[in-house]
Amino acid sequence: MTAPAPMLPVQSAVYARLRDDATLAGLVAGVYDYVPEDVTYPYIVIGEATETPDNRHGGFGRQTVVTLHVWSRYQGYTQALRIGARVTALLDHQPLTLPGLDWIATRFEFSQTLTDPEPPGDIRHLVLRYRVVTEQH
Repeated sequence: MTAPAPMLPVQSAVYARLRDDATLAGLVAGVYDYVPEDVTYPYIVIGEATETPDNRHGGFGRQTVVTLHVWSRYQGYTQALRIGARVTALLDHQPLTLPGLDWIATRFEFSQTLTDPEPPGDIRHLVLRYRVVTEQH
């Protein structure tokens, strides 16, 4: 028997955690999986994910790496970094409720600041990545 694929439950749990936090809601216009055309800055996008096996003797596990994107038009990175700090406080080493799976760990992996090079060059981008380790019940 193989473990259920945790990518969707992990994405759903991360989305719910971010969406339901009042402090984060005061910092961003929204958290999206699909970004509408008329979105207001700043906002967060739940982006790419990878999933790899993390099995042990007698059990099935997975590691799901989720990438989040913070987008801002603030001059400089201060706004994006404050948002990123709140996201990390909500996810790093914090348990997630995952239907059909046991949560083992959530770990912050890295962040990177980027500037959109397209004119007028006023969009700031913060990439955040988290590793979620799960096991089958």
